[in-house]
Amino acid sequence: MAVSAQVVLFDGFDPLDVIGIYEVLTAGGMVGGATTAELVAAEGPRAVASGIPGISLDARSGLDPDRPGYVVVPGAVGPVEGGPEDGAETIPALLARFAQSAAMPLVRRALANPDVTVATVCGGSLALAMAGLLQGRTAVTNALGTDLLKETGVHVVDARVVDDGDLLSAGGVTSGLDLGLYVLEREAGPRIARAVEGFFEFERRGTVWADRGRVPQPL
Repeated sequence: MAVSAQVVLFDGFDPLDVIGIYEVLTAGGMVGGATTAELVAAEGPRAVASGIPGISLDARSGLDPDRPGYVVVPGAVGPVEGGPEDGAETIPALLARFAQSAAMPLVRRALANPDVTVATVCGGSLALAMAGLLQGRTAVTNALGTDLLKETGVHVVDARVVDDGDLLSAGGVTSGLDLGLYVLEREAGPRIARAVEGFFEFERRGTVWADRGRVPQPL
C-alpha cells in the first residue's frame, strides 16, 4: 500500500522546495507503488501564491494531521533583506507569518502522531522552530538560516539530510530531491529509490545524518 505524503502550501512558499520532493515521491508511486503525494493547505482547497511572481499551485485538500504517512513542510522564497517600507516581503517575514498561521497547530498534531513523520525542506525547519515545535530536536536548514535555527534551541547538524526519527529535514532548496529519495529508500527500499534516481538523472549527495552508530573521535 502506498505511503501518503501531504506537501503543505502556504503564501510565499518556494516552488522548488515543493516540486522537487513532490515529483520524486510521485515517481516512486509510478515505478513501484511506493508513495503518493498531494498538495494541501491548512485552510483547505485553494490556489496558493508562491514567493515567485506569477507562480501559484492549487492545494487539493486540507492538511490532515491524523493521516498516516508524511507531512512535508517547504520553505519560503523572496528577498533576504528589506521590509514593508521597501514593498518587499522577506523570507524571514514570510516564515514568521507561516509560523503563526493555522498550519502550525496541525503540524504540532502531526508531530505528536506516531503514525506521521514530518519532513522539512530548506526554511521549513525554521518555520517550525519559530513556532516552538523543534526545541531540543536535531535538524538542518538552508545555510543562510543556520544561526537563527540554532538560536531557537535546535541542534543543527552539517548534513544535507538529517534523520531525527519522526522528523526529517533537508538543507538548501535542491536538497528536497535528496530528501524525497531518502523517503523512498526508507519506505520501499534502495531499488525503488535508485530507479527514481536514474529516471531523474540525479545522484543523491552526502550521507544522511542519524543518531545511530559509533561516535566519531576527533582526528
